[in-house]
Amino acid sequence: MKGAEVRLTSIAAAVAASLLMSPTLAAADPGEGFDVTRYDLALTPNIQDRTVAGREVITLRATADRLQRLSFSSNALSIDTATIDGVRVVVRSQADGLHLDLAKPLARGRSVKLELTYHGRPARGLSGSATALYTSYFACDWMVCVQDRFGDKAAFSLALHVPAGLDTLSVGRRVARRTAPDGGEVHRWAAPRPYSAYLFGFAVGRFARADDRVGPARLSYLGETADAAELKRRFAETGPMVRFLSDKAGVPLPVSEYSQLLVQGREAQEAATYAVLGVDALRTKADDPAEDWAIAHELAHQWWGNLVTCATLQDFWLNEGVTTFMTAAWKEHRYGRAAYEAELAVARSRLDKARAAGFDKPLAWEGTYPTLATRRAVQYSKGALFMDHLRTVLGEDAFWAGLRRYTRAHAGGVVTSLDFQRAMEASSGRDLRPVFSEWVFGAAEK
Repeated sequence: MKGAEVRLTSIAAAVAASLLMSPTLAAADPGEGFDVTRYDLALTPNIQDRTVAGREVITLRATADRLQRLSFSSNALSIDTATIDGVRVVVRSQADGLHLDLAKPLARGRSVKLELTYHGRPARGLSGSATALYTSYFACDWMVCVQDRFGDKAAFSLALHVPAGLDTLSVGRRVARRTAPDGGEVHRWAAPRPYSAYLFGFAVGRFARADDRVGPARLSYLGETADAAELKRRFAETGPMVRFLSDKAGVPLPVSEYSQLLVQGREAQEAATYAVLGVDALRTKADDPAEDWAIAHELAHQWWGNLVTCATLQDFWLNEGVTTFMTAAWKEHRYGRAAYEAELAVARSRLDKARAAGFDKPLAWEGTYPTLATRRAVQYSKGALFMDHLRTVLGEDAFWAGLRRYTRAHAGGVVTSLDFQRAMEASSGRDLRPVFSEWVFGAAEK
């Protein structure tokens, strides 16, 4: 199908080599032994050379007794200073992470503030043009955080120091704008709720803007090279999608403002409260269901992935398989059953390709995937096909009631596959252990 390969550029699909590893954590792995409760940043991005300079305060709480080391995801930034509650510490930057050895171990439950200053050119995670810059999935390359601990949700605020007259976009809403001493501006953004770190992001440039509303929520369409009329045309289906997904989730759009940034190329990725979408990932003709996936997929993540988040990479299908299925469900609603079947045919062909190569695993398999494409074939494609299978087994009423129960019960939290099974069993009144064993847990798998 036209555009099928483009689908692999989704944000969560962009999880690179780290996703190929088992989610089992070693003692010194990033995020082990503590939970982050807040990330507060003041960041100066440079559009021309794609560098950043920042000051960051990380508020964290020890979850292990006598915690002696704090480890964060590795990156290419140069750490200039680091203090914990005002006491200087040394940061060792290694391939397996950024490590801080503590002079005195932290007792379980103790909260501290880690303050860092840094600068550098991130190896990943920044894209753009000569006049604009936007982040792309790898948040912990342009800031200090823990990338793959999805279950560790944290509050987030970002003060962007930019040249006067530029527009910014980040997580949540802009809560302040002031003139900086150098004549530039500082735009402060704050997230509406805690999010996983991989969902943090920002954009800087001169953007045209168009706005719409769906109930109390505002939809904002931004673009560097498109005017307001083109933005409204390209994102015209967003409002109907919000209404459809809200109904199926049993939860209204989880954010008061949802933004979509139109950029060049094939970008298709979600952040906590917005999405970045490339012109080449969007349809060019009206009523063309083959190219209607990107807006729906990234929007659906506002519920499944962002609001309700898998606890670990082992259950990543709860983010991506559900969202891939909901893209097909939207197409069925908008274009008819043939469009739904065509979308699932794409998923089936990807899974068949993995099977032909000798690889097929349960959705919640915890082993090592040979390639990222293989992981996608299982957790995205097989996940979507399992959702379709459940829909057939349970029937329309019980299936959608189960999805609503699951989404409402875990809104704002983290989940495992067992949470999803229990919601579906409660809605249907059926014992679903056999079907979940076959598709999700693979009781016979070693």
